[in-house]
Formats: sequence, structure tokens, C-alpha cells
Amino acid sequence: MPYIAAISGSPTETSRLNGLLHEIRHAALSAGWTYNEIQVRLLPPEDLIYARFDSPAIVEANRLVAEADAVVVATPIYKASYTGVLKTFLDLIPQKGLEGKIVLPLAIGGTIAHLLALDYALKPVLAALGARHIVSGVYAQESQVTRLEGGGFALADDLAERLRAAADEWLAAAGRAASFRAAAKEGAAG
Repeated sequence: MPYIAAISGSPTETSRLNGLLHEIRHAALSAGWTYNEIQVRLLPPEDLIYARFDSPAIVEANRLVAEADAVVVATPIYKASYTGVLKTFLDLIPQKGLEGKIVLPLAIGGTIAHLLALDYALKPVLAALGARHIVSGVYAQESQVTRLEGGGFALADDLAERLRAAADEWLAAAGRAASFRAAAKEGAAG
């Protein structure tokens, strides 16, 4: 079964970024994919800061990424870049840890002025980790995601439409890649 790992780089539990991830999770599950989410803020801080590659929590998070056919990397944008908490985890992914993965970058920020942070801050580090197929990302403004009373989020219509289109492109590319890998593995075994 095709498998997705989502990496959430938000340092807060109530981040509007969760609204974007919820939409992506729904699209993935509806398409029959297995979905696991790594919330970096829940990993042991000392393991992240002291780069404890052998920490059981880090080993498990890296296993989820390694086994994935497709990866979501999601972050709030602070000071024109991805979060420090996300950077600490990306530093612990093996050098070619995103090689062969279809990657969907997501970001949310306070203003449209941070739109290019996806292209100039996040995508270069993903490429450095071996990602060669990075689909069009989605940048959202915080004003496009509303927290609902009792939990959950409401997305502006245009944002929801962009997320669905990005998810469709990403899942289609990931499905083709997963089928190719399965056929190659089957050919090698036979």
C-alpha cells in the first residue's frame, strides 16, 4: 500500500498549519494511501538540538520518512524562512533521505510577502536532501485559515482549491513512482 510521511515543522499545537495538513491527510486517505505525521515539536528537544542521530525517537521518525513513497514538508514561515524546529529535524535526516521521494512543500505565513520562502528557503534544503521531484507547493496566508470553536479549521475556498489541486498532482506523481518501484522490485525478484 502506498505510504506518506508528513513532517510538520510547527512549534505550536494550535497552528493554522494544521488546517492545511488536515486537507492533505483527507486527500491522501481518500486516495487509499497510508498517512503518518511527524510533529517535530513532539520529538525530544535535546535529541534535536544535540543531533542525537541514534535517539529512538529520531530513528523512528527517520524510518517513517525512509519508508515513505511521498513526503509532505509543512512549516509556518517566520522571518522569511521555515521554522528552526523544522531545521533541527531536517538536519537529522540522512544526506540522501529524500531521494526517490515525491515531495509536497506547504507553508503558511502572516503576509503574501513571504510567498517566495518556499522557493528560496525550503526547496533548496529539500533538494540538498536528495529530493528531485518537488511538486508545486502551496503557500497560505494565515487569514485564509480560520480556527473553529470546538476544534478544527475552515479554509478559504481558493486555498482549499489550491490544496486539492496540489494534492492531486502530488498523489498522482507519487502513485506513478510507487508503481514503478514495485514493478522494478518484482522484476529483480523474478
